[in-house]
Amino acid sequence: MNGADDLGLIQRAARKIDGLGIKHVQLSGEGWDADRCWAFWQGYKAPKGTRKVEWPDLDDAQRQELDNRLMIIDWVRDTINAPAEELGPSQLAQRAVDLISNVAGDRVIYRITKGEDLREQGYMGLHTVGRGSERSPVLLALDYNPTGDKEAPVYACLVGKGITFDSGGYSIKQTAFMDSMKSDMGGAATVTGALAFAITRGLNKRVKLFLCCADNLISGNAFKLGDIITYRNGKKVEVMNTDAEGRLVLADGLIDASAQKPELIIDAATLTGAAKTALGNDYHALFSFDDALAGRLLASASQENEPFWRLPLAEFHRSQLPSNFAELNNTGSAAYPAGASTAAGFLSHFVENYQQGWLHIDCSATYRKAPVEQCLRVLRDLVCARLLIC
Repeated sequence: MNGADDLGLIQRAARKIDGLGIKHVQLSGEGWDADRCWAFWQGYKAPKGTRKVEWPDLDDAQRQELDNRLMIIDWVRDTINAPAEELGPSQLAQRAVDLISNVAGDRVIYRITKGEDLREQGYMGLHTVGRGSERSPVLLALDYNPTGDKEAPVYACLVGKGITFDSGGYSIKQTAFMDSMKSDMGGAATVTGALAFAITRGLNKRVKLFLCCADNLISGNAFKLGDIITYRNGKKVEVMNTDAEGRLVLADGLIDASAQKPELIIDAATLTGAAKTALGNDYHALFSFDDALAGRLLASASQENEPFWRLPLAEFHRSQLPSNFAELNNTGSAAYPAGASTAAGFLSHFVENYQQGWLHIDCSATYRKAPVEQCLRVLRDLVCARLLIC
């Protein structure tokens, strides 16, 4: 075997072995490298039960690469699969801190803002969505700065949606659409894993991570249809659907990211069912006004054999969110709305220079039972390439 198709074949073979109930496998023979070993692990590891693999002999560099993948991407998968009862907003933020600190050491500092402190500091989207839960909403702002210079420019910002359970709020979901909503923090897990992965590859420029973490639940204190949120950038948003909450929390993170004046902003979120309708379960939806940047991501995705597809995002999508009482509402109003595109259009109102250097990834369709590696190598490659370090 040779070429990118190897990886899919190896992964499918591993799933067959797993399906036979075999819990201990030894890999041997020629041709094994970190990519092929990792493809096997993707197909073999199950969300429950134990699996053991004895790896073939690899050189030191390949073994280190494999160990990094096992550590980081198992963290992503285990975090996404964790029950919502165990993984609330604070726990998600702390897990992210622990992972990045493990790979970055003293090159990272962070700030966690929660509860009423969010309201007092103007993080009104995150506070509004999360206030209905007994578990306080949380914003994690993490600063990876390997330069040692506090005045070093921030080259990239990563922003993740961290909704640790999404009931839909008063626009409540049906059971069939709610049972997987412990995974609605998949975007936050993805950008955290991507940063950790880039650090293990030698990332030597300053990058900031913003995770917007909350539960979206129903209570006497939960937000309601018709509420108006005023953001720190002056935008007023009317809530027309409490189940379109992801964009409301991401807006706060994107405002913070824009304030850093970075060259690159990437946000990732399990944001819309419309992306799944358009692309099915197997493609990440990509949105950007920056053709050159989107092209670089798609080129990396092709090289890494990861499925991305660019969906439309135009100026008119930004205007399909009218409100009688505010500048925007949080859901599209056209007769046949392009829901994933209007969601991206909404987010663009909170990115200062949205036409350049911004990518939005809607990964709502690609987190199913026992999610495996999603986007991480592509985002790692993009950050590294942009920063000229890999």
